[in-house]
Amino acid sequence: MLVTIAQLLLSLSILVVLHELGHFIPAKLFKTRVEKFYLFFNPWFSLFKKKIGETTYGIGWLPLGGYVKISGMIDESMDKDQMAKPPEPWEFRAKPTWQRLIIMIGGVTVNLLLGAVLYMMVLFVWGKEYLPLQNMTYGVHFDSIMHEQGFIDGDKILKIGERTPETLSEVSRRILIDGERDITIERDGNRKTITLDDSVVETILDRKIRSLFMERFPFQVAQFVPGSEAEKAGVQVGDFIVGANDTLVPFFYDFARYVPNFGGDSIWLQIERNGMPMSIRTRVSEEGRIGAAPEDPRSHLNYERIDYSLAQSIPAGWNHGIQTLSDYVKSLRLLFSPAGAKQVGGFGTIGSLFGEEWHWQRFWEMTAFISIMLAFMNILPIPALDGGHVMFLMYEMVTGRKPGEKFMEYAQIFGMVLLLTLVVFANLNDILNSQWFNSLSEWFQHVLGGSPPGGID
Repeated sequence: MLVTIAQLLLSLSILVVLHELGHFIPAKLFKTRVEKFYLFFNPWFSLFKKKIGETTYGIGWLPLGGYVKISGMIDESMDKDQMAKPPEPWEFRAKPTWQRLIIMIGGVTVNLLLGAVLYMMVLFVWGKEYLPLQNMTYGVHFDSIMHEQGFIDGDKILKIGERTPETLSEVSRRILIDGERDITIERDGNRKTITLDDSVVETILDRKIRSLFMERFPFQVAQFVPGSEAEKAGVQVGDFIVGANDTLVPFFYDFARYVPNFGGDSIWLQIERNGMPMSIRTRVSEEGRIGAAPEDPRSHLNYERIDYSLAQSIPAGWNHGIQTLSDYVKSLRLLFSPAGAKQVGGFGTIGSLFGEEWHWQRFWEMTAFISIMLAFMNILPIPALDGGHVMFLMYEMVTGRKPGEKFMEYAQIFGMVLLLTLVVFANLNDILNSQWFNSLSEWFQHVLGGSPPGGID
């Protein structure tokens, strides 16, 4: 948890500071006074602050974003006293409309460019490693919802719609975002087209399914967790686990799906060691595990890698950033349904993107994604966001009239209330979807005479 929180705070700090610099720099260039530059919000008190020149730089205690307070502008500070006075030459409201527009879109521009630059850096430093569908020797492992649609583990995906996809993630994207429903597979040497139900996306969202497809690879033991039941029973690193009791389960995810049925009991493992078959009896933990971890899929499947020169990483990173933005915008339509609304997440959801271990490549990839996401969210025409200010400036440019200050004040209040409501809703979703809350809910049901207790982790 500490690693996840640290990654989230570092990522948000980078994004907030650079976003606010996107407003700060053009404001300074146009000789507009910036009174405050803050990382995070500081209601009632600041963790740190120092005045340099006309600007107070500080760090707040509430990590919900950050801000620059620009003189002569109706913003979240709601400084009505300043607005009641005649405009000064160094105030935002005294500047030409085109200058105010550049100041307001500066943050969004920085976030969009930052996302693309980070993707360029990731491709240049780490390259791109992926598993082409044609290299999936053992076919695909499908989630249960895909089984309901007619897929069988081991099917090989050939086409989705009229296109030949390159990776499993592309297949998922085409289903969830592009609305494709026809998938051509190969099964036992024969081609077949499966048409998904129109309601499949709603079902996926309702069940909170994270991975529709996974690589299928043999279960070769790589290591054991401390106190492993399998290790105690005599299983060794390098063994291939091919079955359990009388059931053939030679692939890792088949085994992982089958064995929890025997939680707290014992099973016979069918093992291949150095080409020789053998059986070992082992206990299964109450959680349905034997304490053995598989070799990395790369040991059994032919992953491919692309290394980028600096010149190659620039267009590749830019194209990836644009594709990410396009996919994100198109995916927002999924939220306008009961199941989709439940997927709206807050800081817990964002933090989970980074994972529980610190990997710099993943950290920068997630920071790039969040930067592009923030660029789009900030440009939405909602008062209190950059896009709301841009909307009013565009109105002024077209009509030649500024919106009234009272109207701007009310619009700002409305926008702030709307955003706060969304923040509360998103983080409440995180709480309601958490394992802790579900366990607590089951416990209360038991106390009140409902279903049996699920236990509190």
